[in-house]
Amino acid sequence: MSHIKNITALVKKDLLLEFRQQYTFYGILLYVASTIFVLYLAMKQPETSVWNGLFWMIQLFICINAVAKSFLAEGRGRMLYFYTIAGPVDFIISKLIYNGILMLLMSVVSLVLFTVFLGNPIIDTPRFIGMVCLGGLSLSLVFTLLAAIAAKAQQQAALMAILGFPLIIPQLLLLIKLSKAAFGEIYGAGVVSQITLLLIGLDVLVVALAIILFPFLWKD
Repeated sequence: MSHIKNITALVKKDLLLEFRQQYTFYGILLYVASTIFVLYLAMKQPETSVWNGLFWMIQLFICINAVAKSFLAEGRGRMLYFYTIAGPVDFIISKLIYNGILMLLMSVVSLVLFTVFLGNPIIDTPRFIGMVCLGGLSLSLVFTLLAAIAAKAQQQAALMAILGFPLIIPQLLLLIKLSKAAFGEIYGAGVVSQITLLLIGLDVLVVALAIILFPFLWKD
């Protein structure tokens, strides 16, 4: 119970800080809206495959801006304070939960803006919404782990790029391929469920790696 209480308290702390420092949240919203509006000015309503590819690329950059900075914003003094009140597993799980919530919200907002400005070529809307939620959660988990590693290095931005993109490109390719089913593309029996299970398995692996590796970073 103490672990659940610590995780809940840390998640509430992050949510309260987000509400108090709303300029960060609104800055990300402005970034999302302005990027999609520029795409609208340049392309109007692109074809389905282009729409799908652009959507997931925007999700990647939203995640970098919204999630990857979570550990970089924590000062050394604050980390020492957290060290005294919670364990490393509680802390990393709370970050994974908070960043997952934030990325889910941003994913839904970007989907709404995409359909408003760039049209709605989606045939199976419920399926695509589910894929967006799964994709947003998957991206947030990967970049939360990478942010925790990069926060201990001097060149955080460079390390994020070096570690992040080789790991995230296969995941993005899976998400793009999976989401094509919502646009009417027909796959063989069981292919969609296999890709979905593969993504869920990758998410579980990332969470397990975060729980195993973060205590070693925590001791530094």
